[in-house]
Formats: sequence, C-alpha cells, structure tokens
Amino acid sequence: MIIMVIEHKITDFNINQQENIKNALAKIEKNKYRSILVTDDGGVLVGVLTDGDIRRWFIAQTNVDFFTPVSNIMNRKFIFSYINASTARIQQIFSSEIAFVPLIDDGGKLVAVAFPKMTCLKIGDREIESGSPTFIIAEIGNNHNGNKDLAKKLIDLAVESGADCVKFQMRDLDMLYNNQGKTKDIKEDLGSQYTLDLLNRFNLPTEVMFELFDYCKQVGVLPLCTPWDLNSLAKLEKYGMPAYKVASADLTNDELLLALIKTGKPLMCSSGMTLETEIRHAVDLLQNNGAQFALLHCNSTYPAPFKDVNLNYLKSLKEISNGIVGYSGHERGWSVAIAAVALGAKIIEKHFTVDRAMEGNDHRVSLLPDEFKAMVTAIREVELSLGTGQKIELSQGEVINREILGKSLVPNCDIKKGDVILKEMLSAKSPGKGIPPYRWPEIVGKTARRDLKNGEVVYFADVDGGGEEYLQGFKFSRPWGLPVRYHDFRDTIADVKPDFVEFHFSYSDLDEDPARHFNENLSIDFVVHAPELFPNDHLLDLASLNENYRAQSVKYLQKVVDLTRKLKQYFKTEKPRIIVHVGGATISEPVTQATKDKMYELLIDSLSQINSDGVELVPETMPPLPWHFGGQRYHNLFINADEIIKFCNKTGYRICLDVAHSKLACNYYSYPFDEFVEKLLPHITHLHISDASGVDGEGLQIHEGEIDFVSLSQILKKVDLDASFIPEIWQGHKDSGRGFKKALEKLQKWI
Repeated sequence: MIIMVIEHKITDFNINQQENIKNALAKIEKNKYRSILVTDDGGVLVGVLTDGDIRRWFIAQTNVDFFTPVSNIMNRKFIFSYINASTARIQQIFSSEIAFVPLIDDGGKLVAVAFPKMTCLKIGDREIESGSPTFIIAEIGNNHNGNKDLAKKLIDLAVESGADCVKFQMRDLDMLYNNQGKTKDIKEDLGSQYTLDLLNRFNLPTEVMFELFDYCKQVGVLPLCTPWDLNSLAKLEKYGMPAYKVASADLTNDELLLALIKTGKPLMCSSGMTLETEIRHAVDLLQNNGAQFALLHCNSTYPAPFKDVNLNYLKSLKEISNGIVGYSGHERGWSVAIAAVALGAKIIEKHFTVDRAMEGNDHRVSLLPDEFKAMVTAIREVELSLGTGQKIELSQGEVINREILGKSLVPNCDIKKGDVILKEMLSAKSPGKGIPPYRWPEIVGKTARRDLKNGEVVYFADVDGGGEEYLQGFKFSRPWGLPVRYHDFRDTIADVKPDFVEFHFSYSDLDEDPARHFNENLSIDFVVHAPELFPNDHLLDLASLNENYRAQSVKYLQKVVDLTRKLKQYFKTEKPRIIVHVGGATISEPVTQATKDKMYELLIDSLSQINSDGVELVPETMPPLPWHFGGQRYHNLFINADEIIKFCNKTGYRICLDVAHSKLACNYYSYPFDEFVEKLLPHITHLHISDASGVDGEGLQIHEGEIDFVSLSQILKKVDLDASFIPEIWQGHKDSGRGFKKALEKLQKWI
C-alpha cells in the first residue's frame, strides 16, 4: 500500500500565472519536486510547469527572456484530484512520473498537495528529515505553575539553552473531565484529585497562553502546544498554531486524533501508555487520512526507570510508521536522549524547569537550564559524529597523524640509479611520509630512477613507471612561490623557477644559523610563515586572555622577526612579509562577541610590542575548526570578513587570504564565499591557495573540493597584481614538492 501524505501548506508548490519564469525556477529548485502548480488571482489551479517544460522553452528561444510570464509556457492539461476524494482514489494516481498530486476544492481552488510518501516533517520553517539536525523541544507544559512571568523566564532560558521549540499544554477542564474538573470530587481517587488540584491552580487563561506564544516568536523560538480536548484545539487553530503535539494519553482517542488530522498540520504523537496494537491502529488512522506525523517513543512514568525505557523500540516505531521518529523522555538526566539520537530519533522532547523542588510532578523529571544546554550541545556533537556511515576519506586530523605515527617504505641499504629494487632492500619505518608498507609490490622489481640512500623516504616517482609528470615552466600574472623548509629548499626549486619561496619554519628552525644553509646571494624573494607551535606545546596566541601566555607568544614572534631580518642578506627582498596565525582559538566552544572584541584589542596590543622594523607582519585568515597537530579547536579571529576589515582599517595591517580556510569559514557560517573574498580585496597582500570541503577539509588539491575556481579567478583578478601566492596543499611538500607543482599546473588556467 502506498503511504500518502497531504500537505496543506502549498506556498513552495504554487506560483501565480502572472509571475515570471525566473521565479518559477527558484521555486522548483526549492521544493525539490521539479514542478510548480500555477494558479490565477483567485487561487484556481490553471496549469502545471515542470523543469522539462522550461528546458524545452529555453532551447526553442532565440532571445531568452526569463521575465516571461509562466502562463505563456505552462501546461494547461494536468492531473488533479478533489480534496474530498477517498485516500484510495488519490493513491491510484501516483506513478513513477507523478511526484505529487494537486488537490482542489469544488470551485477548482488549489487547497493542498498529496505526496506518495512522507520524506520529512515540516514544522514552521524547519524541515525534519533523516539528514536534518535534531528538533529539540523544551517542554514547559505546566511548569510555569500558573505564573506568566515564570513562563516568560522559562522561554528565555530555553532559548539560551539552545531549544528549537518551546511547548505548552492547553486544557478545557470542563470539557476534559467528566466531573467538569472539580478538585474536591470525593469520588475520584487520590491521584486524580492531586492532578485536578494542580491543573485548576496552574491553568493559564487562553489570552495569557496566546501572549506567551507571541513572546516565543518575539525571542526567536517556535511555540507549540498540546491540546487535550476539542475546545482547546479550536482555540489553538484560531490562534494559528503551526503544528501539534499529541499527548500519549490521546493516541487512542480517535475523535481528537481525527480532528487534529483535519487541521492539516504536522503532528508529533507520543506513544507512552499504549500497546503496539494501539500504536498500529493510530498509525493506520493517520496514514489513511494523509497526515504528516512523527511517532515519539515514550514511557509515561514520572520519572521513568531506566530499565523500562526500552529505547531499542525506536527501531520498531520506525518500521511501523515508515517515517520520522523521535523520543519524549521522562527519565532523570539526559543521557537517554543522547542515545536516542544515536538510534535515529530526529525529535527530542524533555521537560524544562528552573527548580525541580517546585510543586508539580513534571518538575521532578525536568532538566534545569544548564542541563538542557549540556544536552543540546551533546546532541549536536553526536549528530556530527554519526556521519554518513561510509568511510570514504581520511579526516584532516587523521592525515596529520598518519604521517606522524604511520610508517613508509625506506631502503635498508644504498640503492644506485638503475638498480632493480628487491623486497629485502626495503623496511617499514616512521614517519609515514612516503609509500605505505602494504604497497611494496608496486615498486619491487622496478628500477630506481635516482640514487636512494639508506633510510631515505621513497616515492613512486623514484621508480620507473611511477608518478605523473608535471610542467617545469609556470607563468602567472602575479608573483608566485613555493612553500619550503631549510632542508628541502634546493630540491623543491631545482627544476622550477619561482619568484619567491615561503619558509614554513618549525620552532627548531629558529635556532638554526642561516649561514649553514646559504652561502650566496639568491636572485629570488622570500616570505616567512611563522610557526604555530613552540616548545612545551605552546601554540602562538597573541590574543590570549592569559597575560603570561600572551607575553610568551610575543617573545616567540619577536624571535621569528629577528631571524627574518638575518635572512634578508641572502635574498633580494627589501621588506619580507611574515605570515602569522595570530591565535585566538578556544578548545570547547567559540567565545561570545564581547570576548572576541577583547581578543582583537589584545592582539593589537601584542603586535604593538613587536619590533618589526624592516619586515611586514601579515595575519592570515583562519578556518573555523583548525587542526592543531591532530586536535581540533574553535577559531574566533580572522574568520569573519567584517571583523577583518575593521581590524585592517584600524591598524593598517594587510592580510594573507588563505582561500581554503576562508571557504571553510563561509561553509560553517553559511556565508557566500565570493562575497567574503570581494570584501577583503583591498586588504590582501598574499594568498595561500588550495581547495576545501565541508567545515574542516582544508588544503585539498585543486578541483578536489568545493571551491569554484572559475568564479574565484574572476574575483582575484581585481586584487593588486603585487599580491603574491603559493599553492598550499596538504603534504604537497613530499617528493620535492610534487603536490605543490601539480597544483600550480592546474592553477595556471585560473590565477
């Protein structure tokens, strides 16, 4: 049987016949169904327009005008159904070609859209589906204890704690209870008397509830409510509630459930206190009437013993409903909610209070604000950790540690050029810079292209038939260079002629005498990249809130400046630039804006203490989640374009735009990358160029990530041609800089 869902919110599927094709394309892209329904000014369905219709129109045009009205090209013959048709009748229409069915009333007005299955639950502006963030509900219920001010305080605290939604409950006690909610009814048992007493004292008037819903919208959180009876539902419908929570007690109440279904609103249905046969009955009722719904696993004991939670039943609920599932918890703490997310729950509901000692049973099972916030943080961490279920590629941290901790093939004897490599000539040694040990069959039996020394790292390019060739002559419209270290400087530039080299120093390099490596004047320029790491695990941080730590960072950077001045005698550069990662990262979470502003002030103070005569200090743009030697942190500085511009205008400093870093920052904060780069153009003196993916996939080879280099190249043409660049590819230094040179070959077309 086809499971059908009826969507009454038709904005994303509907366009007026007078609107243009450009707008239609935007809506088709948004609704993901490749079609749009066209109506006249009265809302009457008059046509259908698909992306195929638009393509055919486009091909037939000599002069394309995307402002053409959709009525000119829409298909006036279309399939539809009446809203009052039976579920079975509508289900018969679906086919592989028909993604959804428009539903009209007797006057031809478009009133809903039917889908063959439920792929997501739409609540307000949120789409809850398998790949979306968990929808987290702070259930205030009656924990306001009848106090409007306390209710508002709870709303504010829920927002601060990271809730997506704040939920209340509404009851008409006269209608709900057969004794009209009388507190003193001696015929009721003690439990009912206790509950009725609380409800009578804590029930808020309807107008106050509406005021609280409005307040939720004002502070930016979605308000929802559980109606316990038909009168309450009618009031909430009049208000315009976007969705409803169905209490466990009403999953078996067909009368209320059908009334809720008829609203056309999404429903979240708790399944506590119900048998599986009753759950299946409710699901049949919901599905046969085209409801959008999610089932929430629940144990309605207050508090629920952990042994009774039976969290694995989430899997059964998903099979029963073939849709979204969630968890409504009444147990103590929040560890079970985290486990529920790991098991597939996309909705989490937990009670919320400011004091568990307050009167009322719900307070006992509620989370305090700091606990709720910790739960939200943990849920977001679990979501990130779940991933795709497929191990496709290594993370940046793994790439780093694979090299540091891994092993690679090295000769255990000297091998001459032309010698055949035998297996007994090879050993596995750390670090893992070269060929992984398991790939020994790919080089054994082949001849060496060059002399290989005992213990030297071997690359595929060192044997016949291994490695790809690359261009040796590169031409760019702006100065270009290569990242180097003292030890690989000459090998890296031996077969190419860069305009400059960029020394990526380690803290050990700072103690080296440059005279050990240079004995002549070189005809190229140089740039220095200051180390991030210094002795005793000290990460350079010129914006540290710890004054002693910041002072030590200033001393370390001064040491870099002093060495750079010594290097000037060997190169033609008059005022070398020093690229600096200025710091400002935190371990557990990003800082507040106020703290960030203070960090920028501390940075400016630190830079003022550096004797930078004869050099130029150049801060680099940073990624949101940097990998510092395998450990992830949160960057706070030089990730926001407006803050960078403010810093540059205030201090006169220029920056190094790390393209990959900034792409990751834009991905993390959902900011347009092209706009980010455009804003920074006047302040760029140097570029680090590589590809990037996601929020922490930096330093990828060109065209192996998400950056649109066609668009980027058009923007970078506006940068001063004196602004230089290097390719900064992860592990690009291996094999005499082969990864860097491969990147240069690709970049010749764009930079």
